[in-house]
Amino acid sequence: MSSLKDKIVVITGGNSGIGYATAKSFLAKGAKVLITGRNPAAIQDAVHSLGHPAEGFKADQADLGDAKRLAEYVQGRFGKIDALFINAGVAKLAPFETVTPGLYDELMNVNFKGAFFTIQALLPILNDGGSITLLSALNAYAGSVNATALSASKAALNSLGRTLSRELSGRKIRVNVVNPGIIDTPLLEKVGLPDVFKTHLGNVTPIGRLGKAEDIANMVTFLASDEASFITGAEYNVDGGLMVHPLIA
Repeated sequence: MSSLKDKIVVITGGNSGIGYATAKSFLAKGAKVLITGRNPAAIQDAVHSLGHPAEGFKADQADLGDAKRLAEYVQGRFGKIDALFINAGVAKLAPFETVTPGLYDELMNVNFKGAFFTIQALLPILNDGGSITLLSALNAYAGSVNATALSASKAALNSLGRTLSRELSGRKIRVNVVNPGIIDTPLLEKVGLPDVFKTHLGNVTPIGRLGKAEDIANMVTFLASDEASFITGAEYNVDGGLMVHPLIA
């Protein structure tokens, strides 16, 4: 029997890509999942596709009021939760000299500030012995061109994960970070990555392909399970070996 059976899991940004694949993986292991997103229609479609017992709630991770409303809803609906996956995020690239305060704020407000206060809002209803997993990115370390603000937001998230793992250890809450490589999801289109460059990245990745959302989902569900009960404060690069390649190292 899966150690995730009947566990209550909240996934931010769960209506597409990595979040959706992770919700599907949790459900397959017997968990009950609530996903969030900004678009009610997209949430409804995702919940319908995922099937029972998936549920959805409209919440923008950049909106601190939404974080409070999410916590109130989850408490009323479930009482307590067992796992939180902070997956929602935005990725936008720009040369350093063209980064505007608006772009900087958008990246920080979603990727770090929103994540920070979403965790804070849900922490009182997270069971002792539960888990928090943060979705970061290789950009936290890679020094990628045109990613100064994006990289800073992700590096802050990684630092938060390490610090929280120590601060929440008294409640036996485990906190870990996953740094995906180049994952073939709709986000690649949103950042304007040409297909030819996607092919190139797949070719130069040591494992020989781009990542799939399911690759990340497998890691996240593992980290939330009892099989990972001695893992906290850790960071995992799920990148097919890309981090060690000279292209981004």
